[in-house]
Amino acid sequence: MIKLFPLLLFMPLLQAQRLTPAAGDAPSIHGAKVYGCRPNHPFIYRIPCTGQRPMRFTARNLPPELALDKTSGIITGTSPAKRGDYVVTFQAKNSHGTAERKFKIVVGDTLALTPPMGWNHWYTFYDRISDKLFRSAADAMIASGMADYGYQFVNMDDCWMTKPDSVPARDAGGAILPNQNFPDLKALTDYIHAKGLKAGIYTSPGPTTCGKFTGAYEHEEADARRFAQWGFDFLKYDWCSYSRIAPHPTLEDRQKPYAQMSAILKSLDRDIVFNLCQYGAGDVWKWGAEVGGNAWRTTGDLGLAKDTRLPGFYHIGLSNAAHWEYAGPGHWNDPDYILIGFIGNARSMSEPAKRTPLTPDEQYSYMSMWSLMAAPLFYSGDMGQLDDFTLNVLCNAEVIDVDQDPLGKQAKIVRQNEDELILAKPMEDGSLAVGLFNLSESRRTISAAWQDLGLKGRRRVRDVWRYTDLGRAERQFSKEIAPHGVMFVRII
Repeated sequence: MIKLFPLLLFMPLLQAQRLTPAAGDAPSIHGAKVYGCRPNHPFIYRIPCTGQRPMRFTARNLPPELALDKTSGIITGTSPAKRGDYVVTFQAKNSHGTAERKFKIVVGDTLALTPPMGWNHWYTFYDRISDKLFRSAADAMIASGMADYGYQFVNMDDCWMTKPDSVPARDAGGAILPNQNFPDLKALTDYIHAKGLKAGIYTSPGPTTCGKFTGAYEHEEADARRFAQWGFDFLKYDWCSYSRIAPHPTLEDRQKPYAQMSAILKSLDRDIVFNLCQYGAGDVWKWGAEVGGNAWRTTGDLGLAKDTRLPGFYHIGLSNAAHWEYAGPGHWNDPDYILIGFIGNARSMSEPAKRTPLTPDEQYSYMSMWSLMAAPLFYSGDMGQLDDFTLNVLCNAEVIDVDQDPLGKQAKIVRQNEDELILAKPMEDGSLAVGLFNLSESRRTISAAWQDLGLKGRRRVRDVWRYTDLGRAERQFSKEIAPHGVMFVRII
């Protein structure tokens, strides 16, 4: 029976473990409270808002260069030419109520003032990608409600190009060409942008990508300009075959291709968030911001991660957690994507997507750890098989608020041993977001002492997964936690 009907047996467990309360009918505005852009560039932003539609949006003090569609909540136009902060008040109204939220547009040199959020195809579809897939993913981001919590990027990874030994990889002017599965990339980004979402693309500084498709080597500026012409808003730049160019790389060698591409991106007339991917080599967290990165991978691929005792995300997360002091607004440590729901197999890429083997408690721990670490939140499962439990993990407004906090601090490790992990993240409002993780195989009471957290006095404690106040505590907070589970709170 178990072998024949694993999904049917597992689903009741998933339903019973759902912690995130359902969104109400009244409007509630979510997502980032601050947004960075460069002067006089194309601007697009969809106000993330749950509640029953139709809904009416307004935006007080919106710069005159920008226009709001009052039905969809999508803001478009050109960012102001004058640098500075523009504080806007969003309002959403329907027959059940009204919600307001302040939103600061910072026109300057820094993008990604909060960690980017979205979807990337890699860990489910690998080289099996097409124009149709990305349009469907954009549709699903809206229909599922993910966009209403701040997910906005629809990103393609490797394998959209041609291979150098097949059909022409570039046109007569040297510009990169997509393969036959992408007849018109400008039309694709237009489709994504029409929904108020953003589009991401991928390449390598080497001659070929990791999948052996055409890379950007010696065509960096032509390719970057083509990405901007197509309308992309995000670039993942993956080391891959650059090892052929720098087989024994010095620190300068490791930095060179990223500094080069960053300078090109900054010269374009479009904002493109820059994601460095070179797997933590050369202690990239120490210099990623200096070469213009908005985020950088700190480890190897999570889809290939192994741990002798715990699921692989713990190994990746614990490694990433050690680099807390290098993260901040506009530059983030990236521990790779969120692999829950239905996902592929990185060791056997031709296999169809299957449900994650992670338990519900492990999935809550995963999302909690990424949010506390102020990590980019990119889902990489099958957008066509989103279920209620997966959405309950991905779309918790208070968990996302911790990740997107404008202060931009990554959580510090307060305590770590074989059985316990405590992470604590300072928040802009003076509260402290704290995750108590049970790494053991049995139920365990874990305590966080005020002395260790830098707190004093009687404090209010809120369970962010359940949107529930737990009362007040003094000197410490303790909770019995399931194996591989988490208690995620804000101490106020």
